[in-house]
Amino acid sequence: MKRESSLFEAIIPLLVLIFLLSFNVLFFEDTLAGSNQIALLLAASIATIIAYRLGLTWDTIKKKIVGTIGSAMPSMLILLLIGSLAGTWMISGIVPAMIYYGLDIISPKMFLFTAVIVSAIVSLATGSSWSTIATIGVALLGIGKAIGINEAVVAGAIISGAYFGDKMSPLSDTTNLAPAMAGTDLFTHIRYMAFTTVPSILIALVIFLFIGFNIDFSSSVVDVADVKVAIEGTFSTNPLLFLVPIILFTIIIMKVPPLPALMVGTLLGGVAAIIFQPQIITAISGEVANYWKASYITLMQSMFGDISLTTNNPDVNELLSTSGMRGMLDTIWLILSAMVFGGVMESAGLLKRITKPIVKMAKSTGSIVASTAATCIFFNTTASDQYISLVVPGRMFRKTFEDKGLKPEVLSRTLEDSGTVTSVLIPWNTCGATQSRILGVSTFDYFPYAFFNIISPFMTILFAYLNIKIRRFTNQGKDEVLEPVK
Repeated sequence: MKRESSLFEAIIPLLVLIFLLSFNVLFFEDTLAGSNQIALLLAASIATIIAYRLGLTWDTIKKKIVGTIGSAMPSMLILLLIGSLAGTWMISGIVPAMIYYGLDIISPKMFLFTAVIVSAIVSLATGSSWSTIATIGVALLGIGKAIGINEAVVAGAIISGAYFGDKMSPLSDTTNLAPAMAGTDLFTHIRYMAFTTVPSILIALVIFLFIGFNIDFSSSVVDVADVKVAIEGTFSTNPLLFLVPIILFTIIIMKVPPLPALMVGTLLGGVAAIIFQPQIITAISGEVANYWKASYITLMQSMFGDISLTTNNPDVNELLSTSGMRGMLDTIWLILSAMVFGGVMESAGLLKRITKPIVKMAKSTGSIVASTAATCIFFNTTASDQYISLVVPGRMFRKTFEDKGLKPEVLSRTLEDSGTVTSVLIPWNTCGATQSRILGVSTFDYFPYAFFNIISPFMTILFAYLNIKIRRFTNQGKDEVLEPVK
């Protein structure tokens, strides 16, 4: 017969995981290559032993693991398609053209500020931080590196903008999921969330503006000119290439699901490569006599494997390389391992047991919101999935918020301010692992510069403790701002 675990039993797998991950950081240069995956599986093994001691059968545990992996399957398929899209958009000249024209349009000192704004607009329009980072984000990273800005800072700016847009877009899945869990409607949630989200992004913009105006670009002017010459000498930078991203963003805005949308974007990139870059097709395939055979070989290679284009500029060569779907396999392995760990922990009730004391201690409005925020971050860290960090805390705290007279939009805002945005800061979370792989920047490196994502949970807690824009139920059914519950 199943019994509830003690707090000590529930914490043991988590302590093992933290211990192993710490050693991985010390001993391995690339922790995504396998060491973190093994750490998650070993911690899952410890959790399985505890689950057995609690009375669970292997069939019960396995069923939960399979269900958890199934919930992450769309993310893994999207990740594979992002890898293939990156490949065809590179050989077609789409990403190089974005870099080429971006170097002319964007002022170096305003670049970080602009990167946040552009990423936010695209993500707001598409409702997808993942698609934004995989397309315009990759191009912005290339521009930033070309003008001499640290790639970790650029990645932080891109992620800040992309997650702001994703969070505020009515097309976003998490923006729809949070109010569904809390019991409010979508547009009430978005309007109420703006009170904390807008100040957070404004602070981030000011910080990026300050950083941009304090970078010395004098040594990188010649490099920028060299980058443009190298791109122009390798690719056709025909402005018609921009039709492909325009079409992709249009169909995403029309609510076409991510998988078919990304497949369309991948195939359009391949068509653009055949039309505009015959010299690239021939060079990669090595096939001169038959152009259609060369096209088939090159497009396949770009979608599944490594592509590395050589110019007379070593810095540009670094920008013009992709790994297709193959480059995403380590990340998928990490996600699978994380889902195994999260599935075992959830099947035995260990995650809820750890957060149970937190729920009991929450008394005032500030402490309730802070506890919810902490729980969302905890689930992002342990369950390694953005959706779990919204669903489980949403279920756990919904009645607590109701009992304290807090309207459901207070809960939904807290879930987004702390669950949605912090997922990308955890290296083994599906979001953190994915964005790190897409941008080629370690999560630990961009973490300090993802200012919007760091500020957001603190902003929602601050509003709660200061009792700013906290909506409550009254006998008349109207909103009323009250002092925090003691």
